[in-house]
Amino acid sequence: MVGLGQTLLPGVLLGMAVEAEGQSPASASTGGSAGAEQAAPLGKITPEMIDAAAVIAGVSITNEQKAMMLEGMTSQRDSVMAIRGLRMANSVAPALVFDPVPGGMVLDTEKKAMRLGAAPDVTKLAGEVPAGLAGRSDVLAFASVRELGELVKAHKVTSVELTKMYLARLKRYDPKLHCVITLTEKRALKQAAAADAEIAAGKYRGPLHGIPWGAKDLLAVKGYRTTWGAGGFEEQSFDYDATVVERLDAAGAVLIAKLSMGALAQGDLWFGARTRNPWNLKQGSSGSSAGSASATAAGCVGFAIGTETLGSISSPSTRCGTTGLRPTYGFVPRTGAMALSWSMDKIGPIGRSAEDCALVLNAIYGPDGKDLSVQKAAFNWDADFAWKTLRVGYLKSGFDVAEVPADATEAQKKNAARRAYDAKYGVSALDTLMNMGVKLVPLEMPKFPFAEIVPVLEAESAASFDELTRSGRDKLLTGQMPFDWPNQFRVARFYSAVDYVQAMRARTLAIAEMAKLFEKVDVIVTPSTGTQLQATNLTGHPAVIVPNGVRGEGAPLPDNVQDGALQNQGGPGTPVSLTFLGALYSDARLAAFARAYQEVTEYHRLRPKLD
Repeated sequence: MVGLGQTLLPGVLLGMAVEAEGQSPASASTGGSAGAEQAAPLGKITPEMIDAAAVIAGVSITNEQKAMMLEGMTSQRDSVMAIRGLRMANSVAPALVFDPVPGGMVLDTEKKAMRLGAAPDVTKLAGEVPAGLAGRSDVLAFASVRELGELVKAHKVTSVELTKMYLARLKRYDPKLHCVITLTEKRALKQAAAADAEIAAGKYRGPLHGIPWGAKDLLAVKGYRTTWGAGGFEEQSFDYDATVVERLDAAGAVLIAKLSMGALAQGDLWFGARTRNPWNLKQGSSGSSAGSASATAAGCVGFAIGTETLGSISSPSTRCGTTGLRPTYGFVPRTGAMALSWSMDKIGPIGRSAEDCALVLNAIYGPDGKDLSVQKAAFNWDADFAWKTLRVGYLKSGFDVAEVPADATEAQKKNAARRAYDAKYGVSALDTLMNMGVKLVPLEMPKFPFAEIVPVLEAESAASFDELTRSGRDKLLTGQMPFDWPNQFRVARFYSAVDYVQAMRARTLAIAEMAKLFEKVDVIVTPSTGTQLQATNLTGHPAVIVPNGVRGEGAPLPDNVQDGALQNQGGPGTPVSLTFLGALYSDARLAAFARAYQEVTEYHRLRPKLD
């Protein structure tokens, strides 16, 4: 009976008991809002409550069993209330640590010196420096990290000059893009001056030294607010720096802004506005790494840091035409970053090229002794890696265009037309790869219920923001639609602990299925959407998302072209993307493969017209 009782929901029973006493859930909880510190007496759990909860839990219970359960359910609820009384901060991680590495896999832990490719020719860029310093030169503002690094190293431009240039561009374009939550101008100018002094003295720290960058506003930065993009958290701050921020400081990079993010890492809508796509200002940038992608695409930072739980680097990189590197789960420490899902959150770079992303990942990866999910695996960047030795597959059905049924609705026909139009870019990419000498192996994703495991994300995120829901402060979040977090957190409270564990067991099977796929190939080429996005986020596999062209004037229009509409995406003049997937902890060679593709196509050099 104890085992059966555990499949029910103390949260559900608590809510029913509170309602029976005529109280609000917030006032009945010790973890409620300010002024509700004294817990009110809870109502008695009744057999009728167990009946209602059993329907939600999907179990059947006899009257005799219900009578036997009452004492155990009351005791279980008391335990829940005691734990709520701890009022745990978002930074407290569960004692269980997710590990995506299948049995038998041996990680490469030997760290080698980073190997850069040939220095880029920056002669033209050097000639653009005077105009660029006023923020008026797109040539300089859109230069890659590698190119900017060469200019700084050769004393053709100073870090202070670059910092002022990018700050000027942020101030100029943010009213259109809504990509900035907080400028870190004072900190940035101090860092830039220190970088210039070190470089002048011969102490060069590497290709990120003196390069201005932006942080998604879920990374703690001492002395500045960290808002998580959410109403009710606008003035939140921490007295420490996130590990990623510390590591980029150590590499000599210059933090110039805390960039916008969808509220609590959802979408592109934050408490101030909806972040915009630089290619079409009537469209949102997608998210949740909204400002990171938007600012990078607009030439307002040298690079940015984003995070992904289920598409938050991939989606805005696709929408804004940037390159994103979603690293293997457990490569980059998340210490000092907002937790959404402890078993799925990943921190990674968004830049203008795969090489830029690799240089940034090289600076931020590896254990910090605090995030216990981080492995001791090595990221050995070699720009000249022999990528032709890699076995490359492609998800065949992802590039096929399905026939439209004769009885299709008008909406279905429009969707089919958009898919058919975009499919041309994917097919062209496959042709390009074959012309590069790549032998493509056709593959399909395993037939597995990946989507059905996704509720573990919602359960973990609801736990991350438990007090927000119980206190009623979730009403302060800007988004209040059925798909927004306030509603999703409430729904997740009805997902039982047993079902969560069962889903995590299914995740073990999913890891095994994906391991079989990567026994056949080293890299998989795929559209950036579809089943692979859910699957690889659940199994922790790395991805590099690259721009793959811009839709022409003849592209089908979005479903809704109104300003800021959620359906306003795609259409003429907007980017498309391609994704390369890799085996666990193969991020370096995956980025090298993406770099080779970009050197041939140069789609990553396309840029939006903002004026």
